[in-house]
Amino acid sequence: MSAEARPAFYALAPGGWRDYVTLLHAPYTLWHLSYVVVGAALAPEWRPGRLGLALVAFFLGLGVGAHALDELHGRPLGTAIPSRVLVALAGASLAAGVGIGIAAAASYDLWLLAFVGVGAFLALAYNLELLGGRLHSDAWFALAWGALPLLTGYFSAAGRIRAEALVAALFAALFSFAQRVLSTQVRRIRRRAATVTGTIELRDGSREPIGPETLLAAPETALRALAAAAIALAVALAVLRAS
Repeated sequence: MSAEARPAFYALAPGGWRDYVTLLHAPYTLWHLSYVVVGAALAPEWRPGRLGLALVAFFLGLGVGAHALDELHGRPLGTAIPSRVLVALAGASLAAGVGIGIAAAASYDLWLLAFVGVGAFLALAYNLELLGGRLHSDAWFALAWGALPLLTGYFSAAGRIRAEALVAALFAALFSFAQRVLSTQVRRIRRRAATVTGTIELRDGSREPIGPETLLAAPETALRALAAAAIALAVALAVLRAS
């Protein structure tokens, strides 16, 4: 199985500093940070300072901490980062993200502690497949990495959750659900398949060979487009609120 022999379309050549860049899952991390921006932009008041803190906290907790835990649990990206370094990255990043959340809650709304607690728990339970892996599912991914970031961004600015926030959280959850469904096939082909062979016989009698690129091209193109769409929406809303 070739598929460029990479565990993800955004993975760099293995080794050294490139492993740490790959670990960030940059397109997906930016995608989920976009939900925080969308939530904050939908709030009645535009609070860029609070948004900045939320983005830093989610980047540390999700972009670094959760992904370090995921790599520690089974090495899906095949990096050579030592396990002790992954543990240190996960511990320090999650602790820093939680610390920012606690400081923000103490500064302007103690109810933020609920979002901090749920986020920290899901980062551990999902990526380490705790509780027998019950939370490691498409639905929980959609809630943890879609709905939660958006609701946190909204609540940190508004201090409450209104109807528009719930509808937007549904949008984020559905977008993330689509991401998970598409990426599941991609991960299976790139990381587990040894060979992909076969043919497609068309009604006119012609035949097309089936290879890994046949199964990867459409879902990976869709994933790139969805990531770009989420980021573009976040930027548009931020520009609108800041102008």
